[in-house]
Amino acid sequence: MDQIENKQYSFRFILTYILLSIFFSISLQSQEKNIEIKSAGSFDRNESLFPDGNILSESETKKVHLRHDEMDIFSKKSIFFQKRNSFIATGSVHVMQGDSINLFCDSLNYDGLTKKFSSYGSVRFINDEMELNSSVLFFDRNINEIFFNENGKIIDSLSTIESKNGKYLIDQKKYEFEENVIINNPDYKIRSNMMDYFIDSEQAYFFKQSTIKTDTYTIFCNEGFYDTKKKIGIFKNQANVRNDERTIYGDSIYFNDNLQYASASKNIRIIDQEENLVIKGEYAEVFEKLDSALITKNPIAINITKSDSLFIKADTLFSIGKKDKRKIIGYYNVKFIKGSMSGKSDKIEIDKFLGLTTFSRKKLTKRQIQILTENEINKLNPIIWDGNSQISGDEIILKENLEKNVIDSLKISNNSFIVEIDTISKGKNYNQMKGIKLFGKIIDNKLNKVKIDKNAELVYYMYDENQELIGIDKAIASSILISFKENGIDDIIFFNQPEGVLYPEDQLEENQKTLFGFINRFEERITKEENFN
Repeated sequence: MDQIENKQYSFRFILTYILLSIFFSISLQSQEKNIEIKSAGSFDRNESLFPDGNILSESETKKVHLRHDEMDIFSKKSIFFQKRNSFIATGSVHVMQGDSINLFCDSLNYDGLTKKFSSYGSVRFINDEMELNSSVLFFDRNINEIFFNENGKIIDSLSTIESKNGKYLIDQKKYEFEENVIINNPDYKIRSNMMDYFIDSEQAYFFKQSTIKTDTYTIFCNEGFYDTKKKIGIFKNQANVRNDERTIYGDSIYFNDNLQYASASKNIRIIDQEENLVIKGEYAEVFEKLDSALITKNPIAINITKSDSLFIKADTLFSIGKKDKRKIIGYYNVKFIKGSMSGKSDKIEIDKFLGLTTFSRKKLTKRQIQILTENEINKLNPIIWDGNSQISGDEIILKENLEKNVIDSLKISNNSFIVEIDTISKGKNYNQMKGIKLFGKIIDNKLNKVKIDKNAELVYYMYDENQELIGIDKAIASSILISFKENGIDDIIFFNQPEGVLYPEDQLEENQKTLFGFINRFEERITKEENFN
């Protein structure tokens, strides 16, 4: 009895298993739709060439028409593998999916189980947005993506895009390109080695070496973003923006073509091709419409000349004006070096058109004018050091020979003061000259001659041939002409009824050994290693 019940139970289990298998088989078949043969001119078989394959050919009135999951495929000939739910179509193949997608090719392999196909020959994929041409094209219908790896060309209403490898994500309306990417547009040309492009927003994202070129500028980056419609972008990783006059480098550059504006941050360089000028810093803004640039955060300007270049450091630097009348202006804590010369000031202004470099201090308030002594004002004045000489004044102007591109003269219009280290006394004493105006001649970036005009005064330590101190010469004159040699004073000439007395050193009090307004600022001397590296 137990055996009969066990057999009945086994039979019911087997029957249930068979019914479930049939159900899941039907369900699976309903999920994996079979390829349908809609029409063909003729049917044939060739087991030796195409085992399990049905050879479908066109006739004069009928093309081969296969359909799968709302996709229609027309061709001259198809090899249909019913068991594998796949086919090979050849000859003027035309694929249609809905009203929006058309694909034309020479041959096509389709797998109905994976819903993927590969097309070959003169492949053209066309939808409402673009036309894609390639020799090989792959289509994954599950995720609605098309890709190619043997060069492709996309044509839309305004642009053509070429690439060795590419992917079109239809639902996302996005392209992904790799290797030799070229976009040609009437307004710009883009080259990239790896780029994503969104069709609706017309935005490009760069992941490898990329260049954007227009009639007015060229942009390079290894990483970045560019809105081709709004002409706005952010570029990183060795980025630079270049036009006919300037090139901007930075770790990160923001660019807005409509505003003709760019800002750069970290490791920035602005190279002025026309003016032989390089400006470095950590942050910069460039306003092309205004022909100006602003550089902050440790800015350094390098004005390149045939001889020693001029190095400038300031809290803030500006480059202002068109290329033929451009000015470089630096504000606050200005430091500069050119050859053996160095100096400090509150402001520097380089007028490339006139060939003038002007160093000045902040304008004194009425209160400061009333209470500050001459010594205190001289502490604030711009100053230049050259060898053992120190030159200061309310304003110092260096004049450039524009033909030779070298600085050849120096001018101070008020409160001129020269201090020279007396090297024989090993820095114990200081020669001093002061007056209203000063004009200096510069040869090979070194002071050669200096003339002090109006109310000229002098304190000078005199030595004999054995370098024994003779005395201290104190003199006044209308003008004094000083010649320099080997970082020191070589000769002094007085003009217009000079008056002077040579005093033994012990006959002068310490305060009589210095001119009124004397300030020793040699400890402030600028060095390139400390300030410009």
